[in-house]
Amino acid sequence: MSNNLVIVESPAKAKTIEKYLGKDFHVLASYGHVRDLIPKEGAVDPEHDFAMKYEIIDRNQRHVQAISKAIKEAQTLYLATDPDREGEAISWHLYELLKEKKLLKNKPVHRVIFHEITKKAVTEAIANPTELSINLINAQQARRALDYLVGFKLSPLLWKKIRRGLSAGRVQSPALRMIVERELEIEAFKTREYWSIDAELTAQEQTFKAKLTHFNGEKLNQFSFETEEHASQVKQTLLDAADGKLHVVKVEKKQRSRNPAPPFITSTLQQEAARKLGFTTKRTMMVAQQLYEGIDLGGETAGLITYMRTDSVNLSVDAVLEIRELIAEKYGAINVPKEPRQFKTKSKNAQEAHEAIRPTSIRHQPAEVQKYLSAEQFKLYDLIWKRTIACQMIHATIDMVAIDFCCGEEQQHLFRATGSTIAKPGFMAVYLEGIDDTQEGDDKENFLPALEQGRPVPLNDIIAGQHFTEPPPRYSEASLVKTLEEHGIGRPSTYASIISTLQNREYVTLDSKRFYPTDVGRIVNKFLTEHFTKYVDYDFTANLEDELDAVSRGEKEWIPLMHAFWNPFNTLIHEKDESVQRKDVTHEAIDEKCPECGSQLSIRLGRNGRFIGCNNYPECSYTRNLNEDGSSADAPEVVEGRTCPKCDSSLVIKAGKYGKFIGCSAYPKCKHIEPLEKPLDTGVTCPQCKDGSILKRKSRFGKIFYSCSEYPKCSYALWDAPIKDECPTCQWPILTVKSTKRRGVEKVCPQKDCKYATPYEGDPEDVNGPKELAASQ
Repeated sequence: MSNNLVIVESPAKAKTIEKYLGKDFHVLASYGHVRDLIPKEGAVDPEHDFAMKYEIIDRNQRHVQAISKAIKEAQTLYLATDPDREGEAISWHLYELLKEKKLLKNKPVHRVIFHEITKKAVTEAIANPTELSINLINAQQARRALDYLVGFKLSPLLWKKIRRGLSAGRVQSPALRMIVERELEIEAFKTREYWSIDAELTAQEQTFKAKLTHFNGEKLNQFSFETEEHASQVKQTLLDAADGKLHVVKVEKKQRSRNPAPPFITSTLQQEAARKLGFTTKRTMMVAQQLYEGIDLGGETAGLITYMRTDSVNLSVDAVLEIRELIAEKYGAINVPKEPRQFKTKSKNAQEAHEAIRPTSIRHQPAEVQKYLSAEQFKLYDLIWKRTIACQMIHATIDMVAIDFCCGEEQQHLFRATGSTIAKPGFMAVYLEGIDDTQEGDDKENFLPALEQGRPVPLNDIIAGQHFTEPPPRYSEASLVKTLEEHGIGRPSTYASIISTLQNREYVTLDSKRFYPTDVGRIVNKFLTEHFTKYVDYDFTANLEDELDAVSRGEKEWIPLMHAFWNPFNTLIHEKDESVQRKDVTHEAIDEKCPECGSQLSIRLGRNGRFIGCNNYPECSYTRNLNEDGSSADAPEVVEGRTCPKCDSSLVIKAGKYGKFIGCSAYPKCKHIEPLEKPLDTGVTCPQCKDGSILKRKSRFGKIFYSCSEYPKCSYALWDAPIKDECPTCQWPILTVKSTKRRGVEKVCPQKDCKYATPYEGDPEDVNGPKELAASQ
C-alpha cells in the first residue's frame, strides 16, 4: 500500500490524478458527500446552538469502508476534493468520520486545492498543502442548517394549508416567485396597437429602408399613429409631398469600438450554453464536470478545463501568456492587444482565488481533441475555448452610418436610415456573445449605399406597418439564471439545482424552453408571498447570502446569524399555523353565485389543478373547469370531426392529474379515453415481435419511454431511444442511445447480458427528436 492516501470526490478525477502522482500515492473517490443530516425532525437543534446530527449516506457506505481500510496502511492523508464550499464540506465530513473511528492517530492530514487537473497544478498543490478552512466549513454548515430548518418547518405547513407532498426552500421560493410574477405580468398586459411608417428607397442598385422620425415638424414616438386610418392619411401626405423621391439632408459617420466579453464564470457558461447549444443548466454542468475531471487524449488523461464552479473572471498570468502567443500564431500579431485584458467581476462576493472557466491549455484546440470527445463534450469545450481566446483579442471596430432624408422641400417630414459595417472584426472573428430575447433585426448589420448630402434618392413606396405591443417574455433557463445572479440569489453551484427542484416539485413546467408556473406553483407562491413575505423577498434572500459569504471569510460568526434568522421565522410559523385556514389559501372568490344553490363560487385547487366550485360543498357539488388563462369554462372543448369509437358520443378534451387527455363526453356511462398527443413512431421495428414498431411515449409522470406499437400483445419497452443499428457483439437488431454522467453519450446494446458500448457521435437530443409528437387525429 502507498504511503500517501489522496481523497477526491469522483472516480474519474481519481483515475487522472493517480497517473500524475505516481506509485507513492493511492487515490480513492468518496463518490460525493459521505454523510448528511439525518432525514427527520431534530437533525438541527436550535436549543443547543444548532447542533447537527449527521449519518453516513447509505449509497456511500462501501466507499467510506474502502477509505477507512486504506487509511490504516497510509502514513499521510491528503483531502483533495473540489475547491468550493461543497468540496470543503466533503473533506471535513470525511475527516470527522475517520477521526471518530480513531483512524487518524499520529497521521498528518492536509487539505489540497487545485483549480485545474493538470500534472503541474496537482503536483504543486500536493507540494504546498494547506489546512481545512473552518470558516468555509461553518458557512456551509449554516447554509445546510438554514435549508433544513426552512424545509422541515415550511413544508409541513404547506401540507396542512394546501396539499401533501409540497415543499418550500430558502432559495427555490424566490425563484418561483420570479416565474409566477412574470406570468401575472403577462396575463395583466394590455396589448396596444401602433403603426410605423417606412420609406423604401433604391440607390446604387441597392434597396433599403428609412424610418419616419418627424412629421409636420414634430418628433414621433412609438404611439404617434395608433390607427390604420391615421397611418393611411400620413402615408398619402408623404407620397404627395415626395413626388417620387427623397433628398439626403445629413450624413453622419462615426466609428465605435466593441470589447469582448470576459471569460466564462458558472452563470455565464450556463446562459451561453442555453442560448447557443440548447443545453439545460443541469446538462451544462454535467458535461463541464466531465471535461474538468479528465479526458483520455489517446493514452494521456488530462482535465481539459479549469474548475467550472466559479464567479471570478480572473485568468492566471501563465494562461494569458499562452493565449496571447496562440492568438499571434493563429490570427496574427495585429489581433493581440498591447497589454493583456483584465476583467472585473460583477459579483461582490466572488472567490477571487479561483480562476474563470478556461481550457487548461489553450494549445488543446477543439479540432485536435474532437475525436476524443462526445458530441456534447466537443460543443461545450469549443464554446469555452473560443470565449477564452476572444477575451484576450483586440476590440472590434464598427463603422456607424446614419442618413437623414427629407420628404418635400420644407423639411417638415424626415426619415432616418441607420446601418453599420464591421471595419476590423478583432475578437468577433472568433466569438460573439449571445443575447436573450432578441427582437427581429436587433442583431442584424444593415448595409447602406454611399450617399452624399443634397442628393435625391428614388422613392419606391411608403410602407405603413401595423404592430402590437408585446408582454415581457417568459423566463428561459438562461434569462432566469441571469436574473437570479443579478439579484444575488443563490451561488454558482446552486443554479442548476434550483431549476431542477422547481420542475421536480411540479411548480413550473418547461415548454418551448420557457418556464410556466403550474396551478400548484401559483398557490404555493401566493401563500408564501402573502404570509412569509420577508422570506421570499429578493433583497432579504440576497442579504442572507451576503451574510453567509461573510461567515466564509471569517467576518461573522455563524451561530448568532442562525439565531437572528430562526427566532422570528419560527414564531411566524406558529402564528400562521394558528391563523391561516386551508380555504384562505386554496380558495379565490369570484363575483358569481352558484347556479344550483345560490352560494358564492370560488376558484379552488383540486387534485387536477384549479377549477371553479361552490363554497357550499359538500352540500352542493357544483363545479366547472377553468380555462388556461384563468377565465371560466362552462363546457369542455369538443374534438372536431371525431366521435367516440365505443358509443359514438362526442369526444372532448379533459384535464386529469397527469395533464390533458381525450375522453368520451358520455362519461361515466362510457369510459373511453386516449392520449391528447399520439406517440411518435421512431421507425425502428420491434426486435421482439418483429411486427410492430417502437413508439416514443410519455408516462403518466411525464417521463419519456419507448415501447412496441402492438402493446398489449407485445410488451417490449425501453427507457433509452432506439436506433437501427445491429449489435456487433450479440447481433440484437437494435441499439439504444444512452447518456450517463460517468461515460457520456454512448450507443449501447439493450440486452442485459451484452456489454457492448461505443461512443455516440451525434446529438442525443436529435434521436427521434426533430419531429414533434403528432397531434391526435
